Amino acid sequence: MRILIDECLPRRLKGELPGHTVSTVPEMGWSGKKNSELVELIAGEFDVFITVDQNIIHQQNLAGLSFAVIVLSASSNTLADLTPLMPQVTAALATIQPGDMVTVSRSATDTD
Repeated sequence: MRILIDECLPRRLKGELPGHTVSTVPEMGWSGKKNSELVELIAGEFDVFITVDQNIIHQQNLAGLSFAVIVLSASSNTLADLTPLMPQVTAALATIQPGDMVTVSRSATDTD
């Protein structure tokens, strides 16, 4: 699966997605692009976009897109806070479809 990680996420998150082709927004030369521009650039290039931007569902019409969006919900965008979410991301990747938006967060039963 071709995955794009948003520029506000640590690039070392790529290492948490083995078996996939993972790029970051900065690596693609797309840093600073507005969401509408980014959506157009992602289409046809990637299968999944991973972000922490919880407003993306309100800012963009995701239905009918050629890629899916995974929104990470953590207390910060540090690798330490995001890494515990990656098993759920991996599970979501197994079933996610173009146009889907999935929010991944720590469950109430998780402990630090």
